[in-house]
Amino acid sequence: MPMRSVSIYAILLFLSCSFSSMHLCASRNSLVPGKPLSPGNTLVSDDGTFALGFFSPSKSTKKHYYLGIWYNNIPQHTVVWVANRAAPISDLSSAMLALHSSTNLVLSDANGRVLWNSNNSIAISLSPATTVSAEATLENTRNFILLGNVNHTTLWQSFDHPSDTLLPGMKLRISHKMHPIQHLISWNGLQDPSPGVFSYGADPNSILQQFIWNGTRPHCRSPVWTSYVLLGGYMDNHHSTIYMAVHRGADDEVYMSIGMPIDSLSLLIRMEINYSGNVNILSWDSNMSVWTSLYTQPAHKCNEYDYCGPYGYCDNNGTAPTCKCLDGFEPNDDEGWVSGRFSQGCRQKMALRCGGHGFLTLPHMKVPDHFILLRNRSFD
Repeated sequence: MPMRSVSIYAILLFLSCSFSSMHLCASRNSLVPGKPLSPGNTLVSDDGTFALGFFSPSKSTKKHYYLGIWYNNIPQHTVVWVANRAAPISDLSSAMLALHSSTNLVLSDANGRVLWNSNNSIAISLSPATTVSAEATLENTRNFILLGNVNHTTLWQSFDHPSDTLLPGMKLRISHKMHPIQHLISWNGLQDPSPGVFSYGADPNSILQQFIWNGTRPHCRSPVWTSYVLLGGYMDNHHSTIYMAVHRGADDEVYMSIGMPIDSLSLLIRMEINYSGNVNILSWDSNMSVWTSLYTQPAHKCNEYDYCGPYGYCDNNGTAPTCKCLDGFEPNDDEGWVSGRFSQGCRQKMALRCGGHGFLTLPHMKVPDHFILLRNRSFD
């Protein structure tokens, strides 16, 4: 059955991470049993776009090392996936990534301590005469995929375990009857890949909106999906567009993805959440050799969750976005409102009385949180 999809508005982010990598030697695109990946070597995708290997953030005060994937063909080193985020390598001399038991990726340090593994739980049914084997390949899409030798079964893939970055071709699960929803999780600092406090993902109560979370507290909320939305435009006169879509796949899985027109596949784009809690969509400007932000959320303090308080709203139309009260309401705290403290929100100017009241249309407003969706209903 063909996949059904609907588009949805997105909120987005950026973190460009400079790092120092080991002196790089020979490279290949696959990892096979008996030939581990050691410091100084990398796996490089066939088209040369991505590399997988060991790196250390260049300006980090602690000399910690990580296994990660980064763009291989641009001058600004940008990491898009890290395996051992919570368990950095302190002694790199004997660290290695190897295929253990032929079907499980294992990262270990000089002391033999396991820092990360793929934890493959997929069983392969074989006849007694069949040898179990696997091969891990870094694909052109940036997916590091572990394939079994029987029917090329996918045993594990990095796309199922996102860190802080979403790339074209990746899925970010927002609903499934069996599997948990997925989140992008920020770095802990500009030079610290360990998991940070900010995350990005779907509202667990509705697939129609997404959140940036600060721990368990909402930090920013996307507009609620109501129509088809295209985001951004590219540099270099390509005049292409980026979109974010929500798809319904097999087994009632619902996931989000980012994409672009087929004729723009040579352009590099990414969505990333940074340690400050911002989500950006970025494209690589080859002329300036920089990442250019196409869309940012929250764009300013006024867009943060509940920043304007009850019955307040963020007015983005002026030169400086600011909080205002809905018609018929006034600030609860006049002094605080003048000083730029809006958390107390607004109160109704006069009590409601029977008769003489009705509903006021508020165009271009974000639908409030905790909404109820009434399908197939008009304003009438």
